Amino acid sequence: MTYSLTPRNEGNLPALSAPPLIRLDAYVAEDGSTVVNGHLLEMGGTRPPNEAILDAIAMFARTLRAPVAATVIDRTVQQVARLRVYPDGSSRTIADEEDLPPGRERTAAEEESFPPLARVERIIQHAQREELHAAFVLASALREHLTLRRGAEDELSLEARAIEAYLAYQRGDYMLSTVLALTVARIRCRTDLNRAAPEVARATAAWQRLIDDGQVATRGQELLHMWEHLSAGGVLLEPSHQAMAQAVRSRLGRGGRSVPAPATAPAVTSGQEPLAPEDKPLKPTRRGLSRFTRWPGRSTEAPS
Repeated sequence: MTYSLTPRNEGNLPALSAPPLIRLDAYVAEDGSTVVNGHLLEMGGTRPPNEAILDAIAMFARTLRAPVAATVIDRTVQQVARLRVYPDGSSRTIADEEDLPPGRERTAAEEESFPPLARVERIIQHAQREELHAAFVLASALREHLTLRRGAEDELSLEARAIEAYLAYQRGDYMLSTVLALTVARIRCRTDLNRAAPEVARATAAWQRLIDDGQVATRGQELLHMWEHLSAGGVLLEPSHQAMAQAVRSRLGRGGRSVPAPATAPAVTSGQEPLAPEDKPLKPTRRGLSRFTRWPGRSTEAPS
């Protein structure tokens, strides 16, 4: 399973003259790794993620001299929190209906301020330095926020999920890589059959590394169904893809036993449900979450 991790140019940087009142975003991974606007925070000591996030967002509020909105996806509690953070360092959580109004104009403004492409470039740089944990956490944060904002079938969301699947594969987490790649393939098979075969091939490459018989059988059956769907649609044209379809059929025919991984794997290249089927659902936002609430006058410190 391969993906081209080559930065395209040096100009994909966040806009420094962004208009105020743009909603920032933060992400806490299940292991506590914390990301704010596409940057992995160095936590240091025992500083909890919520404090690091509030400190980082308060810096924006002080710079803008105005309250700042933020959306925090916290996977340690399976929750999304909506925040208001003020220049004095105080903050409060709000309910979904109190959040900044959605719409194409706001989404476009937010992505101009912190463009997804700049975040992809940062992920690539970490991966090229073999900092796979950092690259994976940043990819997960990007995929989660794009999916929340734009939906799982959006082109940017799909691309972020494909990168996340590749990085999971590179880290040796073949089960997660298979799940992520299968979701991309499943969506492509439904929305763009002509572009589906490479995605099914990438999912197959990860599946070939699985050793759990139950997962091999369950995921393999779905892969076989996808390959047959592509064949029936007349788009299974590449000999390498035909060979992979036959490899799935043969492995399942042998009872799902492990087979050697290929020496090389297919290259990764590159609609609207709220979540992909295997995304873990987030709890609804509530007002007054104590871990993201600070009283006026509370001092803040810059993240290390």
